[in-house]
Amino acid sequence: MNTIERRCLECERIVFGRSDKKFCSDGCRAAYNNKQNAVSLTIRQVNIILRKNRKILSVLNPDGKRTAHRDDLLKRGFDFKYFTNIHRTKAGDEYRFCYDQGFLELQKGIVLLVKKFES
Repeated sequence: MNTIERRCLECERIVFGRSDKKFCSDGCRAAYNNKQNAVSLTIRQVNIILRKNRKILSVLNPDGKRTAHRDDLLKRGFDFKYFTNIHRTKAGDEYRFCYDQGFLELQKGIVLLVKKFES
């Protein structure tokens, strides 16, 4: 009988047991899957921040356009580093958007909040 030696996908020790077994232990299986899902976790964390930013903008801007102080956004947990896209105007202004909710940083800590309306 000619058997193929199988190795654990995580630690490369010899695997004994069923022919379809891939890991030597539950610990190795968990460690391997945690490494595989690490990228997904980062994406999930970014999406949580983006949704929180959008929520803050929509609460502070129910009518579609107004100004707010930068400190008010920060107190609510807004993270200015995270946004989904940038819209540059002909005048050179850069509006940053979290999905449909946008902001433009003006002088002296004032932020213009806008909502993108689909046409």
